[in-house]
Amino acid sequence: MRNNPTEGEVRVWRHLSGSQPGFKFRRQAVIVPYICDFLCPAKGPVVEVDGETHDVPYDARRYAYLLAKGYRTLRFSNRDVRNILEGVILTIADAVRTQPDRWSGRPHPDPSPEGEGMNVRRAELLPFQGGAGAGGASQRPHE
Repeated sequence: MRNNPTEGEVRVWRHLSGSQPGFKFRRQAVIVPYICDFLCPAKGPVVEVDGETHDVPYDARRYAYLLAKGYRTLRFSNRDVRNILEGVILTIADAVRTQPDRWSGRPHPDPSPEGEGMNVRRAELLPFQGGAGAGGASQRPHE
């Protein structure tokens, strides 16, 4: 993962952070084996802000892989972000609104570190009692 985002990524993130388009986005989201610039986990759009160079065969493999996993990739060039940022953001917002929910009525399958999207307490999800640092894991009795 990169510590220094590109100028285009910074500009797009200003509009996606804080759920501004109505849905939560993550920056540098991992969908193994790839790292996506931005991802809306609830709806599935992956947003990529591309520099001037491309590896077309790599991008095609990546796109096909993400599509097979249920993710729609939206690609924008740095030039698009620089010149028509409002159009880029409107395109992303429209894609999120029109994309069906990836899940409904269940806790988020991959909650953020802050626990957003979780409807179940963390301790209820653990297969043992005590949690981290409890000095050993005793198995729960089978019910």
